[in-house]
Amino acid sequence: MARRFSSCLLVCVVGSLCLLQAPVAAFPGATMDRLDRFRELARTRLTAAAVTGGERDLTVYREVFALLDEEIVESLESGGVFASEGFLQERLDAFTEAWGGAALRVIKTGGVVVGAFRLADATDGNSVRVYGGYRGEPALLGTIHREGNPTLYPMPPAVGGAPQFLVVWEGARSGRGTTPVRVDLVRQEGDAVRTVWSTVELFDGELQTWSYAVHGAEITLRYELQYPGWVPGCDGQTEQADVYRYVPARQTFSLARRRLASAWHRDFHAVVDRFFTALRTDDGAALAELVPDVRLRARLSSSLAPAPECDAGEGAAPSTVSVAAMLSAERRPWALTFHRAGSAWHLIGAGPAIP
Repeated sequence: MARRFSSCLLVCVVGSLCLLQAPVAAFPGATMDRLDRFRELARTRLTAAAVTGGERDLTVYREVFALLDEEIVESLESGGVFASEGFLQERLDAFTEAWGGAALRVIKTGGVVVGAFRLADATDGNSVRVYGGYRGEPALLGTIHREGNPTLYPMPPAVGGAPQFLVVWEGARSGRGTTPVRVDLVRQEGDAVRTVWSTVELFDGELQTWSYAVHGAEITLRYELQYPGWVPGCDGQTEQADVYRYVPARQTFSLARRRLASAWHRDFHAVVDRFFTALRTDDGAALAELVPDVRLRARLSSSLAPAPECDAGEGAAPSTVSVAAMLSAERRPWALTFHRAGSAWHLIGAGPAIP
């Protein structure tokens, strides 16, 4: 009796373990076939495409994306635990382990599944893909390809319950420490998806940011301003920090607050720009205002032009600043010294720069 009881207990334990493991092995054949194909593509073509920038073999990216689409759609069709965010990410992690050059992330938000896939640094190796119901069946609803590495942030549904999410596209960090960033608000509309708000529309292109953050429905961007007199890599220039907040009633983001750092520098160079314009156009009245010293005005040449060099000034908001210029006729560097009295800047010195 003891031996028969032990045998029955062993059968029950083994059976229980099989039941516990059953969800993970629901469709191992299809997944393993895709993994094997993914490994083969990684070994023979993905690595080479990443090295060459992806432009010579776009078909490999299309095939890999198709494999990932099939994996996610099949999981969604199975439903239950197979359609959970955790299970989907586990499946994608298996592909990432097969080739470390990939970064595959997925989120579920408002009834859709969104994947952010990076197969290479090249534009064609990055994709955001949205999966949801199409005529009652799980399907790929849309794809977005842009430059940069995509990061996903879930958002509350729009009015009427339409799913939406944020995508931050982050480019390569520059030598001076800034990062090009584009932020998109993407929303499902019917059986398709559409970008309904973007920082590109606000700033006419990518922002060169010093930092950025997304907290819930709020976006913070700290970025450099490019204005007359701005020179890449110089310290103490004007920067701007914006906070954009999602407004549910308007279904879009709105500027909540804005702060300037070193605002004096932009204001100062607006005066410097006026000076060079007056000099070039022989505007006597403007020159008399900006250069009160008659003898100094007499030494100035209309061929003086600004030079792309850092300013020389002391302190966070100096009262005396020297800017670089070039005497175009002689290709000779000059230094122009401006002094601030109250809110007004005046040129107080000008001459060839000391070697």
